[in-house]
Amino acid sequence: MASLAQGTRSLGLGEPGAIEQTGLDLSFICDLTLKSIYFQSTATGQAISDQICLPYFNVVERALSQLKREEFVEINGSLGIGEMAYQYALTPKGVSRAHEILDRNSYVGPAPVTLDAFRDMVRLQSIKNTRVTPEDVRKAMHPLVITDEILDTVGEAVNTGGSVFLFGDPGNGKTVLAERITDLLGSVVLIPHCILVDGQIIKVLDLQNHQPVAPTTSRSDLDRRWVTCKRPTVIVGGELTLQSLDLVYDPSSGIYEAPLQMKAINGMLLIDDFGRQQVRPRDLLNRWIVPLEKRIDFLTLHTGKKIEIPFDELIVFSTNLKPQDLVDEAFLRRIQSKIRINNPTIDQYRQIFRQQCELLGVPFEQAGLVHLLREHYVKPKRELRSCHPRDILRTLVGIARYLGSTPSLSPELIDRACATYFVEF
Repeated sequence: MASLAQGTRSLGLGEPGAIEQTGLDLSFICDLTLKSIYFQSTATGQAISDQICLPYFNVVERALSQLKREEFVEINGSLGIGEMAYQYALTPKGVSRAHEILDRNSYVGPAPVTLDAFRDMVRLQSIKNTRVTPEDVRKAMHPLVITDEILDTVGEAVNTGGSVFLFGDPGNGKTVLAERITDLLGSVVLIPHCILVDGQIIKVLDLQNHQPVAPTTSRSDLDRRWVTCKRPTVIVGGELTLQSLDLVYDPSSGIYEAPLQMKAINGMLLIDDFGRQQVRPRDLLNRWIVPLEKRIDFLTLHTGKKIEIPFDELIVFSTNLKPQDLVDEAFLRRIQSKIRINNPTIDQYRQIFRQQCELLGVPFEQAGLVHLLREHYVKPKRELRSCHPRDILRTLVGIARYLGSTPSLSPELIDRACATYFVEF
């Protein structure tokens, strides 16, 4: 994290000391200030500064001075001592001006950063800078039961910083494995609330996909337009469409929502259950060809203008289907790491079963496991799956509660659990 803090200083991510250091022009800050007062009815200089995340001195105060000269705002009181405590309200002329601005966009909140600042930060935090060792991988994946061969392949993929194709039968932990990969990419990153492109605001921070954490640097004067977050992990499944991979414009607010891959920048984008999306796999894969090769992506504003953004993230495709049924050789060549997740061996199944017994408070008995394997795997010729121990034991615990008995690996409880869990077609 020391390198990130050092990098933020080199990028000038201390709180801007003047309007010129924000990357924004005075008129934009004036408009944002006017909207802030409009929605608060009256607001102090401190309250405005807190809402738009810009310093009062030399930035907000200049905007307020300009608005006063234009007779858009006036001082109608004070809540304390000093300029920051002055209370501002809109004049009738200011209300009319606010309505004009709101007709263009209704955004009020932290001021945006510029696209150039966003690009610089993405480069600073690039996953290409990540280097992991075998020890790092095993620590991140503990206590998952995975072969050393797969663990080493995952580590190599992270160091490559490319893309990963996970495939194999369902229920063997592909999604869980992918989710752990983000921990290998590094600790935290800085994500902007929003960015300004060609006069348009694009919201980037999304609390459904971004997890803010307390800054690890002791500096108290960092630019508040950036939020310290864990490396993002964005997971999408069957709901993924081509439209969700481009900017989403809301005509009622005049604001854009960043697409999924932009929210996953400097982290990981997991496309789960690949091949079961509403869009054809080939169309979806064609959308990724340029970003995967060039490490840049192009997004389109509703005005028709295209913007270039970095494509710095680990893309993970996870599927239960055969790769050859989904993609052609040309696309597979662009995915640097292909990892098959096989069914567990008997020893791996036993290890997983023991772990789940401990987690669920079910006393482990070797005889119970032998009964389970013989009656419900060997005899019906059923394949082992890594998810089976967890699911069977959870069902067993529920049955024991229903019966008012203590969960155990008795043949009776195991048979009842398997009868409701396994389905014969």
